[in-house]
Amino acid sequence: MNENNIQVTKESFEKAIALWSEWNEKINVISRKDIGNIYEHHILHSLAIAQYINSCLGAEAMEGASVLDLGTGGGFPGIPLAIAFPGASFDLCDSIGKKIKVAEAVSGGLGLHNVRCINGRAENLPGIYDYVVSRAVTSLENFYPWVAGKFRKGIFYLKGGDVNEEIASMCGKCGVNPSKVTVWPINDWIKDDYFAEKFVIHIGK
Repeated sequence: MNENNIQVTKESFEKAIALWSEWNEKINVISRKDIGNIYEHHILHSLAIAQYINSCLGAEAMEGASVLDLGTGGGFPGIPLAIAFPGASFDLCDSIGKKIKVAEAVSGGLGLHNVRCINGRAENLPGIYDYVVSRAVTSLENFYPWVAGKFRKGIFYLKGGDVNEEIASMCGKCGVNPSKVTVWPINDWIKDDYFAEKFVIHIGK
């Protein structure tokens, strides 16, 4: 890996994995069938955003940045990104209280001082963030209007499958210039069948 790559080992996330596993027994935020794949399917998937940022924008883009993770569930992608970018502040938001309880317990257990957990909806959040991140909570044409007035610099959205038609629909319905949209295959970073059709979609201002 070169100096711009996210260098992360499973060992560095062992405490996080243990916390998510423990809380998932109480509140099911990760499929029971997938609980053994937290590192690969959830942590690394989240960190694909960090890899894209470091490779394409530069890590300095996140220094002092404010980030909204909308529809965070149990803390993805927000918590892994907060670990990767300690100089940025993250608001993790979800409308389901029990999911936010998990995100709050995990981030608190890890001592992440750059994370705040919010039980609420995007339209009720005050203020504007530098960036919005999310992991496939809905289609892009539904998601974009929720956050259109909430970011200054860009959106990083994790999505799988054939995304071109969905992006075209969002651009048409939401008035987004297609030239502002970048699709980055995660498989360019991690050569694994799981990531074969998964992407980081970057929507700039």
